[in-house]
Amino acid sequence: MTPLSVLPNNVFSETLTEYGGLPLRTRTIHTLQVNVGKLCNQTCHHCHVDAGPSRTEIMSRETIESILTVLRRHPQITTVDITGGAPEMNPHFESLVSESRGLGKTVLDRCNLTVFSVKGKAHLPRFLADHQVEIIASLPCYLEENVDQQRGKGVFARSLDALRQLNALGYGHEGTGLGLNLVYNPLGAQLPPHQRELEEAYKDQLLSRFGIRFNHLYAITNMPINRFLNDLYAQGQYEAYMSLLIENFNPHSVEHVMCRSLLSVGWDGRLYDCDFNQMLDMPVRHDLPQTIAEFDYEALARRPIVTGQHCYGCTAGAGSSCGGALA
Repeated sequence: MTPLSVLPNNVFSETLTEYGGLPLRTRTIHTLQVNVGKLCNQTCHHCHVDAGPSRTEIMSRETIESILTVLRRHPQITTVDITGGAPEMNPHFESLVSESRGLGKTVLDRCNLTVFSVKGKAHLPRFLADHQVEIIASLPCYLEENVDQQRGKGVFARSLDALRQLNALGYGHEGTGLGLNLVYNPLGAQLPPHQRELEEAYKDQLLSRFGIRFNHLYAITNMPINRFLNDLYAQGQYEAYMSLLIENFNPHSVEHVMCRSLLSVGWDGRLYDCDFNQMLDMPVRHDLPQTIAEFDYEALARRPIVTGQHCYGCTAGAGSSCGGALA
């Protein structure tokens, strides 16, 4: 048997072929997922971006202007999904939010919650509420020990404080239009549990113990990329984890993978099929526009998708995407 570590990178395509899932193409682009930089106030063990306080990659105002030009010209792109790093640490974050909202776009902020306690960022909860930004916030467990183990000492307490601030502004309450969704990912080399059941447990624990409310929980599989991949190798768990993903391949999840309706924009303006491909430096196919300044909706909205071994992470079990389980 060929060791998993030396399997060809197109092995996922072979799996799709077996299930009649090729060619894997986008159907439309309704979401631009914009990575505004790798600078972050945290250094999390599972981070596929390899973000942290020492990273210097930051999206420029010029690139943001190119994104806004695309948004103005293409009403079929309805959602701007802003990620990082800690996206709020980009100096142009607030203008990207306000101008995107001014164009009538839904804006998502992938927030680590503790960024609100960074000097000069205390106003962010009110800013996000005033602009009706949907918040997707990392909280890998409702237990302090587990969160601090994965994300750093004191993160759980600061996250709870941020959630209380957001609740006080109306986030997480029905009827306010202020969506607050939490993200769970496993502590180690395992698949997430059933999303709906885990959401019920989160809601019960956070409300009964801390008085905190939220709308939905997204259960996301840890991707074998960057920092988490290094941990797998260091612990001798890489092959076991990849075997777990491959053995749990779910063909029903392929129909709903996020790359079929999303385009990822890197901090330098380069284009990718998804955020995970971005972190692996796997841009969209070479015969397509390569940067946001060259954007061509017709060429990109029906493009073939570049795949690799890591794609098993999105298609294992119930499937996984930036919006949680797929099937």
